[in-house]
Amino acid sequence: MKFVINHDLHLHSQLSSCSRHPEQTAENLLRYAKENGLRHLCLTDHFWDDAIPGANGFYQPQNYPHVAQALPLPTDSDVTFDFGCETDFDKHMTLGVSHETLDKFRFIIVPTSHLHMTGFTIEPDENGIRERAELYMRRNHALLDLDLPFAKMGLAHFTCGLLDRNCEGSRDDIINAIGDDAFEKFFVRLAASGMGLELNLPLEDCTNEAVLRPYRIARACGCKFYLGSDAHTPDGLKEAMARFTAIVDALDLTEEDKFTFA
Repeated sequence: MKFVINHDLHLHSQLSSCSRHPEQTAENLLRYAKENGLRHLCLTDHFWDDAIPGANGFYQPQNYPHVAQALPLPTDSDVTFDFGCETDFDKHMTLGVSHETLDKFRFIIVPTSHLHMTGFTIEPDENGIRERAELYMRRNHALLDLDLPFAKMGLAHFTCGLLDRNCEGSRDDIINAIGDDAFEKFFVRLAASGMGLELNLPLEDCTNEAVLRPYRIARACGCKFYLGSDAHTPDGLKEAMARFTAIVDALDLTEEDKFTFA
């Protein structure tokens, strides 16, 4: 059976510092779900735990009391609306959520691809194509080395454009510098961990073979996928369904490929 587009597990509200859009409310996110026939949403505002030292200026204000202002989330008989977060993974391979706080979230997504935060997730001199590619895969493996409840976690926007900030080459150059064997080694581990792999691509990337290659390898390795719009504004919600349809079609996904929470 073809992969059913019935969820969006990466959504921001006005509480995220990179949103702050007055109409990006939980109520409007629920309306988006109902208008598009989605049955499952997860709110994943940016978050860094006060119990974990080292937050940068962006994350420091976005602690648990801040993101918890969204609670209680609006309810609907046809839509499950979960409370989650998007935390981060710094240059010391430290995750921004403590074990004590993990249970407060139904779903936690981690963007190892946030390589635009110079000094926080990456050193200023790590800007060569090969160097950036090797760093990225070290970060991904380091995440899986942690003792975490991976069955309720997702790896966010694996091929996003933030990979190449301040780099000598493009995002596609970095991806192309990672061989199939290196991707296979990682995705075998990812599949075994039970962590979901996010599908969050702009429309132009859904026909870009450089971008699609890692996802094809991940599928062959048994990884499970979930959809995330990463919408920060109402305009991001408007294009979500077209993007979801394009990537599901590009990868020829079935229901067997779908990630579900533990």
